[in-house]
Amino acid sequence: MFGLLVCRGSRLSSLIKPMESLKVKIFADGAEKAAMQELAKQPFIKGFTTNPTLMRKGGVSDYVAFAKEIIAAIPDKPVSFEVFSDDFAEMERQAQLIASWGENVYVKIPITNTKGESSLPLVRFLTSNGIKLNVTAILTLTQVKGSVRALSPKVASIVSVFAGRIADTGRDPVPVMKEAKKLLSENKKTELLWASTREVFNIVQAEEAGCHIITVPNDILKKISKWGYDLEKLSLNTVEMFYEDGRQAGYRL
Repeated sequence: MFGLLVCRGSRLSSLIKPMESLKVKIFADGAEKAAMQELAKQPFIKGFTTNPTLMRKGGVSDYVAFAKEIIAAIPDKPVSFEVFSDDFAEMERQAQLIASWGENVYVKIPITNTKGESSLPLVRFLTSNGIKLNVTAILTLTQVKGSVRALSPKVASIVSVFAGRIADTGRDPVPVMKEAKKLLSENKKTELLWASTREVFNIVQAEEAGCHIITVPNDILKKISKWGYDLEKLSLNTVEMFYEDGRQAGYRL
């Protein structure tokens, strides 16, 4: 089901890459407990990310209870939970608490608060105290550079660059991600994450850019079953779908 990765190119058949040869790690992005538990059984899922927006959409009403249930169910893969305060002192308190929930927990800290004030002093403090961080909502190389320099070279951490949102502005995110990877050479404990994934092909792009991680929402993960699928057959499937929907709708001309 998850055997082949189709790459773009003039000679498509010669550019099929086995999924197991990918270096980029796939993290599932979501906040539905049952789906997360099921995905945790899949060897190609290496970790999980979530955020307050996803948790709200998923109907989570008790943040702490949900997080602890997930950590108990998935104790052996990294999971990122985000603070939800706009005040740095309260962010610090929340980060300390979230970090205490498990060794596999990364605390997500947004690169700024809603006033545009930098979170990097807090990032520097928390990481210097041994807390694993996921610095999130990053869209510029200046933010990447600041994050890498604030993070401790002795503590595992993640820098999440929202490549999908960069693409939403009409900019190609791949050069940005490649340059971000170079900046991470200053800190060997920090991993680069491709965030806001929009399509399956973003996994290929993240691999080509040298990203360590790509976080993929459930609706995109469902499409992975089509990797390596014969394009002629896929064309036929599409025609059949159009025909059947037209027939069932009873359209007449």
